[in-house]
Amino acid sequence: MKKVVLINHSDTRGGASVVTYRLMKALSANGIDARMLVMHKASDSLRVAEIGSEVSREASFLAECGQIYLRNGFSRDNLFRISTGSFGLPIHRHPWVREADAVILGWINQGMMTLDEIGRIHAMKKPIAWTLHDMWPLTGVCHHAGSCTKYTEGCGNCPLIRGGRSPRDLSRSVFRRKEALYRHVPIKFVAISSWIARKCVQSVLTAAQNVTVIPNAFPIDDYSVTPRMTRQELGLPATGHLIVMGAARLDDPVKNLPLAIEALNRVDHATGASAVFFGNIRDAHALDNLRMPYVALGAVADPRVVAQIYAHATVVLSSSRYETLPGTLIEGMAAGATPVTTGNGGQQDIIDHGIDGYISDNADDAEQLARLMTQALSNPFDRREQHRAVARRFAASRVANAYIQLLGLQS
Repeated sequence: MKKVVLINHSDTRGGASVVTYRLMKALSANGIDARMLVMHKASDSLRVAEIGSEVSREASFLAECGQIYLRNGFSRDNLFRISTGSFGLPIHRHPWVREADAVILGWINQGMMTLDEIGRIHAMKKPIAWTLHDMWPLTGVCHHAGSCTKYTEGCGNCPLIRGGRSPRDLSRSVFRRKEALYRHVPIKFVAISSWIARKCVQSVLTAAQNVTVIPNAFPIDDYSVTPRMTRQELGLPATGHLIVMGAARLDDPVKNLPLAIEALNRVDHATGASAVFFGNIRDAHALDNLRMPYVALGAVADPRVVAQIYAHATVVLSSSRYETLPGTLIEGMAAGATPVTTGNGGQQDIIDHGIDGYISDNADDAEQLARLMTQALSNPFDRREQHRAVARRFAASRVANAYIQLLGLQS
């Protein structure tokens, strides 16, 4: 049996962690001995192991934070919006890596893995795939470039780094290190959406690299259009349409919660809809301006409960400024909800506009987003067909087979 190790910061905390864990399970179901190395383990799976000691993990994390803090003019601004790949753990020494026939990298930042460590794994003659959950592998230091296009010409003068706006700042030096790495290490880059594949073509780093589009694996059988838990059990409004919005952190600026609130306030009151939020909110006043009836459930750790929440939803909403491949939309659709979303990212790989969901063509237009939600509430799409659409696009076995083919792991 072929062996694969997936390397990711966590196994269940955050979107990249969840989909990497799902990929591990999909590969296992397709005859691969798949395991996962993480910096922070939250599941009880025996196929997941933490790398290093608690002390070494904390030291590595703090070292990277310290480097960014110093190079950012002693400011905490944007501390977690950029990474350097300068500090990490000795992953190549772990027995699972030594025994692996191939290695799949995921989100490896915040002191988990250095760029040099990727070179060490290559020196062990391990085929390497790198799944692009955000833009960091194709920029200098940022995880999402937003409107900045400096990654198309080599970075430098980074708008996320305070101080002199130097052409030879931290973003340029990390960009050069990636450039050298990619020149000598044959990495198979996996874009999880057509959107990020187009970004790869634009980047000086990845324009000439091997980039394959493979979506995230989705466990369609874990989602049903028929709820098995009542609204009362889930803490949901007793009657009426539900518009559900979820995230690890709802008031993360990327999620653009203020836009969602403005749009929800403009939804036609005749629909009788209520909003349902799940996920952490740091700002206690973040929802103060919302006039639509709502409930905020806080963080929901159990994916089975999340699936049940979506099974009661009429609409699943995303107001994000950009998303590589927004998993909440896929989850909502799998449970029968109609997705309504802004369109800067991989949404087009999930939704056929007007056929199984709605994509706003203006990421800042609350009025348009409200009209689309009102339309979805008045005429929701067939729930079973929504479920089937997800099954067609993101079947776990098909995704696993694509990775097996890419890495040459066929029996």
